[in-house]
Amino acid sequence: MRPRRILHVITDLYLAGAETMLARLVAARPGIADETMVVSLLPDGFHVEPLRAAGATVVELDFRTPVGIVGGMLRLARLIATTRPEIVQGWMYHGDLAALLALILSGRRRATRLAWNIRCSSLDFTRYSRQLRLVVKTCAKLSAWPDLIIANSNAGIEAHRALGYRPRRAEVVANGIEVDRYKPDPAARAAVRRELGIGDDAFVVAHVARLDPMKDHATLVRAMAELPEVQALLAGVGTENLPAQTNVHRLGRRTDVERLFAAADAVVSSSAFGEGFSNALAEGMACGLPPVATDVGDAAAIVGDTGLLIPPGDPDVLANTIRALSQEPHAQRSERGRQARARIVENFSLERARHRFADLYATLLHDKIMNT
Repeated sequence: MRPRRILHVITDLYLAGAETMLARLVAARPGIADETMVVSLLPDGFHVEPLRAAGATVVELDFRTPVGIVGGMLRLARLIATTRPEIVQGWMYHGDLAALLALILSGRRRATRLAWNIRCSSLDFTRYSRQLRLVVKTCAKLSAWPDLIIANSNAGIEAHRALGYRPRRAEVVANGIEVDRYKPDPAARAAVRRELGIGDDAFVVAHVARLDPMKDHATLVRAMAELPEVQALLAGVGTENLPAQTNVHRLGRRTDVERLFAAADAVVSSSAFGEGFSNALAEGMACGLPPVATDVGDAAAIVGDTGLLIPPGDPDVLANTIRALSQEPHAQRSERGRQARARIVENFSLERARHRFADLYATLLHDKIMNT
């Protein structure tokens, strides 16, 4: 059973994991709904134009001030009331909460199915704002209201149950990777290395993540200080502001991540906490890179036996693990990379994720008909 109209509510449309997954899902073909609307609670998102190009209607609100929140909630409620979506899907904490409240205000709670989305695992809330902690506590108290809560990791479901979430129904849908885009590319490898002044024989690791406490760039930078023979590509919003280091390329926000992965020999995820399903880790593996990852969130399920898992927060262990991988025979490392890509293609493709979302939405509509 295919939805006629779905309305997604997301905190923002910046260049990050949840936002990218939503953009991929909307652009995937065949689409999972006849019509798709995306409402962002914050303006000026990177994904706005790509979403519109994919055929979605995109509405940007401005929740940066109390007046903007009140006006935005009323506008969102009116939008639900007038467009009459069959499913409202929240993304991230603020998007989940806004989706629920606006659906109630619209007067269509009985007619429209509501889904929430959990995109992280166990956060260290002391590293984030008081406002975020309040929103999460509120979501926990209201978590039995949605018809379905979707998480991108098993670790995310368990972490949120510990926070007090009590979903009436919970399902895991791993992130989907565009395996035809993220793949080995010898031409890009040579080109990027020329652009960055990196020799053909250098061992290069790629780390793609915005500057955020959960991503733990500090541990990675300290590890790289012990590895003068290794080069690191650090891409993501804020990485350009990291301290300068001779073997670390601070690249800031990049939209050509697949080219950067092509130039590397391994992908690294150094997250200290909070990671659910790391897009960057899976994307690097899809590009044929053996992974080195901290055992956070569902990293073990992503990596399998294709790479190396380590405890978080230990720069010495991270440095030693990267060094050991760099010293493996080339043929052995290449086989790791081949197996890494095969694992992503088989288990975590965008097509697989699209099917899962479509099936879950179909069950929501079926349940609605049966309960009418």
